[in-house]
Formats: sequence, C-alpha cells, structure tokens
Amino acid sequence: MIKTDILIIGAGPTGLFTVFEAGLLKLKTHLIDALPQPGGQCAEIYPKKPIYDIPGFPEIMAGQLVDNLMEQIKPFSPGFTLGERAETIEKLEDDTFLVTTNKGTQHNAPVVAIAGGLGSFEPRKPPIPNIEKFEDNGVAYIIRDPEVYRDKRVVIAGGGDSALDWTIFLAEVASEVSLVHRRNEFRGALDSVDRVAELSKLGKVNLITEAEVKELKGEDHLTAVGIKHKTKGDIQLDTDYFIPLFGLSPKLGPIGNWGLEIEKNAIKVNNAYDYQTNIPGIYAIGDVNTYPGKLKLILSGFHEAAIMCQSAYQRIFPDKKYVMKYTTVGGVEGFDGTKKEAKKEVVKAII
Repeated sequence: MIKTDILIIGAGPTGLFTVFEAGLLKLKTHLIDALPQPGGQCAEIYPKKPIYDIPGFPEIMAGQLVDNLMEQIKPFSPGFTLGERAETIEKLEDDTFLVTTNKGTQHNAPVVAIAGGLGSFEPRKPPIPNIEKFEDNGVAYIIRDPEVYRDKRVVIAGGGDSALDWTIFLAEVASEVSLVHRRNEFRGALDSVDRVAELSKLGKVNLITEAEVKELKGEDHLTAVGIKHKTKGDIQLDTDYFIPLFGLSPKLGPIGNWGLEIEKNAIKVNNAYDYQTNIPGIYAIGDVNTYPGKLKLILSGFHEAAIMCQSAYQRIFPDKKYVMKYTTVGGVEGFDGTKKEAKKEVVKAII
C-alpha cells in the first residue's frame, strides 16, 4: 500500500502544481493518472498547442508548460501511479482514505485532492455522414503535432478558443488556412477574435462565417469539403485536412460514483473557504470542480491548489500553526543556492 499526505488524482498542470504548493508545506504527495505520462491533456492531446494566459509567459507550448512544472516539483520527489484509473474510495476508521485503482493498486492518505481536469473525454464530432471514413486520412479532432500541417491546406471548423488559437498558429505553418463557423460571433477570447479578423484582412486566413461543413470528398484521403453558406449556398473548398474543433465531451468516470455532489458533470466545492467537497477531506480543484463564478482556466487551478494545500495542512496537523513564508524570502529547498541568494537579496533591501 502506498501511503502519502495528499493523494492527488490527476497529473495535469493543476495536479502537478499541487505538488509544489504541498512541498512548501513539507507535505508528501502521490499522483494517480490514467494516462501513461504526467501532463494530462497538455501532454496527451495538444503538447504543441500554444497557451497565452499563463502569467509571465506571453506564449508557451502546452508540452513545455508540463516540462517546466515537472522541473519545478523535482525537489519534492512526488510519487506517481501512471496508466491506472482511480476506481474506488473508502473512508477508514482512522479518518483516512483508501483509494484503489482499476489494477488493484492501493493508496492511503488523510487528504484526497481530485484534480482530474475534465475527466475522461472524447471529441464532439460534427454530423457529417462519411466522417469516419476520413479519420486519420485527412480528418483530425485533435492537433498533436502542428508540423504535420506545414505547407498543407487546412480547414478548421469551430467558434471557441481552440479553433481560434489553432487558426492563428497554423496561419504561419500551413500554406492555406480556412476557418468555418456557423455564426458571425465567436465564443473565444476577444483578443483572439481580433487577431483572426486581422489575419483575414491580411489574406493569411480565409474566414467563412454563417456557414457549416456538410460534406467530405475524396477517395483514400480527403481532397475537399463541401460547405453550406447561409447566403451564398454551396461552396466547395479544396483541402488536405479538415479539423473540427467543437470541444470535448467530458465524463467523470468512477469518481462520479464516490458520493460527491455533482452538478453538470462537475464536482461542487466550497469556494468560500478551501475547495472542499461535501465529503470532508476530499477536495476538488481545477476544471473538475464547479462553484459560482468558476473560470475553467489553468491559472484558476493553480490558485485553487494553493488554497487547498493550506487547508489540507490544517487537517493533517490540527495542533500546528503554519506561518506562511514567501518563496522570494525563504527560497525553495532543492534548488542549488536559491535560499542563500534570496536571503542576500532581502538583506540588501533592508540596508
């Protein structure tokens, strides 16, 4: 049996950052993830996708963010159970939890932090009759490696952040990029909408709104898409790839049977205090949780992880009082010279 202070279910960015925040409190952590490597969706689905809302990084690839987080938590030596899904949970007499995976691996901890992102998921497919025929032959629902599309003709469909972000990114990679959306308005970040509009004016993006892709053409590989336009009627667009980005259909999986309060496929938490669920000792942070005003952003997950760890410390050590210290003053043990240099900085500032 694996014993730890905080058992983290989900090794995506929020789960990984929880290791760092717990490490500052001298708490041991262990992570469970069904994927074979840490990083969650950022590593498995879109490692080459640019992310623009991480503080201090105007742009960072999802895979690089994961690499940076792994480097950041290295001093705290977390444990990992990868390629296994958290299946059941049991409250023991000593007020700790026993979590067993689908492969029978048992984990014991006084605190469980669910950081499972959107849970298990599958892409939402558009209702095009022969779309399965072209999957992996011109149709892709996820962009793992943008280099596949270098100097190719690409049609993207969708109106959210993923469609906008990839349109902007591939405009500098593909020979031709078209973005098809059924409305004139987009659901993504306003800055991204403005950038796509500007690229359209410059002739770098073929923006087609009030339209939907209704037909796929080709023999062994996709060669063209048929588009139904609201006012212009039928349009045929020659292309090498069609990428419908309509989001993912999430499922909580076994976690949904743990007796937690669920709302719209997310776990309800107390955001007024510490992101604890209706079961004391079980927390939910990141995209997997919900509360009034929730924003499904990576940076929101980072914030929730920091607050949660403070509460977890008090639960594990109810008789101890922790005085929060800033890393700029105390440094982080494990990084050579960090503490020493940080203290010198403070002394100079005082002088």
